[in-house]
Order: sequence, then C-alpha cells, then structure tokens
Amino acid sequence: MARNPFTPNFGQVPRVLAGRDQLIDEIVSAFDNAPGDPSLTSILIGARGTGKTALLSLLANEAESKGWLAVNVPCVGGMLEEIFQGTVKASSHLICQSDETKLTGLTIGQLIGLEWEAKPSEKPTWFLRMSALLDELDRRDVGLLITVDEVRPSLEEMGLLASYYQLFVRDERKVALLMAGLPSEVSLLLNDKSASFLRRASQYHIGDIGDADAELVLERTAEEGEKAFTPDALGRVVEACGGFPYLIQLMGYRSWQAAGNSSTIDVESAERGISRARSDFETRVLKATLDELSDKDLEFLCAMAQDRDESRTSEIAKRMGQSTGYVSQYRRRLLEQGVIASQGRGKVTFALPFLKEYLKEYLGD
Repeated sequence: MARNPFTPNFGQVPRVLAGRDQLIDEIVSAFDNAPGDPSLTSILIGARGTGKTALLSLLANEAESKGWLAVNVPCVGGMLEEIFQGTVKASSHLICQSDETKLTGLTIGQLIGLEWEAKPSEKPTWFLRMSALLDELDRRDVGLLITVDEVRPSLEEMGLLASYYQLFVRDERKVALLMAGLPSEVSLLLNDKSASFLRRASQYHIGDIGDADAELVLERTAEEGEKAFTPDALGRVVEACGGFPYLIQLMGYRSWQAAGNSSTIDVESAERGISRARSDFETRVLKATLDELSDKDLEFLCAMAQDRDESRTSEIAKRMGQSTGYVSQYRRRLLEQGVIASQGRGKVTFALPFLKEYLKEYLGD
C-alpha cells in the first residue's frame, strides 16, 4: 500500500506546490543573476501555516541544484556560529585544508591561505573568518545562500547578521539571504536601526492560494498516493480549506487516511478528514496564536466576532467602549501578527480559518 503523500508537518516541502510560481521564479532566477539581483535578499512574510518554512526549504534545494551552497538556521542564539560552521561543512568537498588549518578548530595562523597578524591566543572575528571562507568560494564561483526562519528582532545576532551581510553585498560577494517571519516580527525587524539595510529587501507576502491551485494540489498529491478524490469530495475539501496552505495538506492527509484501503476518497472520507483536520488545526495553530495575544487583543477579536463578515474599526471601538484611536493600536498589532486582514479603509476580517468560531471555545463561552 502506498504511503500517505500529504505533508502536514511544518516546514516539510509538499510533493505538489502551487500558487507560488511568481515568487519561486523570481528568487530562483536571482541565483543565476548573482550578484546584484534584488531578490537575493528577500523576506517571506505570513501568518502561521501559510508555508513560509516550506518555501525556504524549497528555495534552498533550488539553490543547491544550481551549484550554490545553502545553510539553513533558525533565529536563535548562536546563529552566527551555526552559519559559519554550516558553511564549513557544506563546502568541505570544495575546500581542503590540513589538520593545522581546519576551520572548525581555529587557532591563529593560516586560514585557507590567509595569514593573521595576531597573538596565538586570539581568535579571528566571525566576520573575518566568514570573509576568508567566502574568498575561497568566490575563487570557485560558488554562491552561498543563508536562510533564517522565524526572524526575531529581539535577537542581537539578527542585527549583526544584517550588518555583516550588507558588507558582503557591498563587496559584491556571491551571497543571498532569505528570511521568513510573522508580520509583526518582520515589521519590528525592519524598524530596527541595526537592521535598516533589510528595508531594501524584497518582501513577499505569503497568504492563501486560489481554489484552482488548491484543487490542483489535492488532486495531484492524492494521485502520488495512488488514490483519487471523487469530484464532490474534492470540491468539499477545497471549500473547507479555504486556500490556506497548511489546511490543504492537513485536510488532504486526513481525507486520504480516512479512505483506508480504498483507492477512492469519497465524500464520507472527506467529511471525516475535514473534521479531524479542523481539530488538529485548532490545537496546533489557533490556540498557539491566541495564547500569544493580550487581553485587549482578545477583546478586539470578540468585538469583531459579533459581525457576520467584515468589521468596521469604528463599530469595534463602540463595542469596546473606547475611541477609534485607542483601538487602532490593537488593530495594527493584530494585522502585523497575521491574525486579522484589512478589507479596505477601516474594515477588517479574520485572517485565519475557523478562528472566529474557535474564539468562543477558547474563551470558555
């Protein structure tokens, strides 16, 4: 029996990816155009579950297929050293050095042909070590892609990386930096003086995909697992997932699973899959999102939930008993966190599927 082909694990690249063609084409083309292509420095911005991490993984794979080295790190303490050590490891088949000059065991002395004028007890800075390594890669015309997931402006090393990377770009190094993060974190990062260079990065806002693309992903992925949706079942799952990338994979996974040994995913299997997937989504995404919000943020969402569709900020303010100016700060925060979405001047709606319905359960109403 074939294995379930859907991949609802965060960060795993789906077998079939649709709806991101322009983004992928622009960044992959940049690897051929380096240095100088603006897409070599890019930020993927989106809420949880929109597929940012999976896209980073896919783009790293594409870079490697074009002869680049790719080093992928989370935005955590020790990130800079992880980038350096990861580059050393990735380039080990290109750069040979004796035991005395191994990069991983740096003393002072010779670093890939570079003599340090320093005391034996001193260690070259990260920037100097990285520059020496990039010199060797440049001689071999090999580019280096660094991907950073879940950017956090509160991490000092993020600002340092931005500053050092700016110098690499200035020196026309064959480097690329792809980052991904929640709207709120990216907004703070771009407003941080230490990372001001990143304001010139290409920004890609990752959201829902269209029904036609969702249908394509579900249909072709199921075929990879030797099953096929009936037309009615396919339509039901497409409608239920609402174009949300994580839900497409999760509902596809649960529907494929519910079909058991059958080669057909019928409406009954789809409905069972949708129900199970929704429960998973509430636990993994919605609860995690709401746990991070303040009481006032939640009050804002409760005021929104009284409307059938979109909500006006002025009405939300009345329900909260506050001025429009006062509630605007919470509107801005929720927009930046990808919890709500703008629907034109003064109008907002819930950005995450099922959030409106789950809010009552979360608050114990």
